[in-house]
Amino acid sequence: MKKSSLTLMAYLTLAAPLLAQVEPEAGQWKTWFIPSGEAYKLPPPPAAKVENSQVLARQKSLDAAGHQQIQYWNAGAPGYRWQEMMAKLWMTDTSRNGALANMLLGVATYDATVAAWVSKYAYKRPRPFVADSRIKAQGLKPDSPSYPCEHSVAAGVAYTIISRFYPSLADSVSRMAMRAMDSRVAAGYAYPSDTRAGFELGKRIAEKELEHTKDFVYKAAWDGKRPEGNSLWTGKYPMAVTAGLNKTVALTHAGQYRPVPPPDFAKDMAELKAHKPTFRSKANAFYYASQFPADEILHKKIFEYNLHLNPPHAARMYAAVAIGYYDTFVACFDAKYAYWGIRPDQYDTTYQPLVPTPPFPGYPSGHAAMGGLVEGLFSYFFPADRALFQKVAKDGAESRFQAGIHFRTDNEAGLELGRNVAGAVIKKLKADGVQAAVTLAESK
Repeated sequence: MKKSSLTLMAYLTLAAPLLAQVEPEAGQWKTWFIPSGEAYKLPPPPAAKVENSQVLARQKSLDAAGHQQIQYWNAGAPGYRWQEMMAKLWMTDTSRNGALANMLLGVATYDATVAAWVSKYAYKRPRPFVADSRIKAQGLKPDSPSYPCEHSVAAGVAYTIISRFYPSLADSVSRMAMRAMDSRVAAGYAYPSDTRAGFELGKRIAEKELEHTKDFVYKAAWDGKRPEGNSLWTGKYPMAVTAGLNKTVALTHAGQYRPVPPPDFAKDMAELKAHKPTFRSKANAFYYASQFPADEILHKKIFEYNLHLNPPHAARMYAAVAIGYYDTFVACFDAKYAYWGIRPDQYDTTYQPLVPTPPFPGYPSGHAAMGGLVEGLFSYFFPADRALFQKVAKDGAESRFQAGIHFRTDNEAGLELGRNVAGAVIKKLKADGVQAAVTLAESK
């Protein structure tokens, strides 16, 4: 009995450090736009003895505002706050670059996180609250090494990407990044050298990925040519005409899953005119016309499954979804301007839609395409919640019919296109050799 107890105690003692590790092999995960995380391995960190006093001094000076910043940055994965910020920017960006900016934020944060994990587990630097008992962790204790700071990595990426695409925000984003870095020191989670190294690593990789994608967006001006024929969209100032010429990431090319040509919309128009709006249908139409709920759903699921405590997996999800959004946007506009599908209020000029008609062709529906992407990709990450994602896709697509700005055929083609793009992204994910963070058995 005594021997068994000693053996058990020895096992627990030996196992404890292993159980506390967060994805120690994540540094070996396959990256998207850099050759590997190993290519960005950092030099060894400095000795922590001098920096312990700096962390202690910062904790002693904490005031209410400092505690508030700690709480703010403690919420979510390292990229969470930056993803929130970017969602408000790119979805209303009428330039050519919004989808690319969003994609780069997600991908560069993931690639930089993988690179950070190389150095974390190469040097295994203890967090300040572990190294010095006088230093107190201000919140949940991160179960990974300290160097480099993963939140600072995300801040370095975000500063570089956002200030490049939205230069008027550069100063604000810089101050926000500095607050994020300071909060990690004040929380007892990182040394100042950890935050500096993390920020520079994130910045370096983001700059590399900006260079890698400099030719992704088609830059030549539209030549003004339009197809001739009946039942074609005839708006005066078409938006994003050349977006379908952009380079893609998971797709081999924008037209890989281009839907078949649209039919004559006579039956679709009759169906739309026969539709009797209800309070519920109007509410659904206005809801999806005013917001895109997929990002909030993704954040929520990451929180619900506690994946915000697993930075590599959270970053991997954000990156995959950002790539899905980007490729879906490009593929959808490739199809829109391949066919110049007419909108309902042009097909029948007596028809009045519920909301303003967007300034580009209707076939296929962009909302439906994004819904199909969300249904497929989110279901891959969170299989037990598939029914929710199917409902979101269906409601989003149906909202465009209910709003009177799309035919049902537009929606059906869009849903299928988005699902196909999701399949292409998932194929890439399955090839990277990373075990899924959530399986159906675990989620039941």
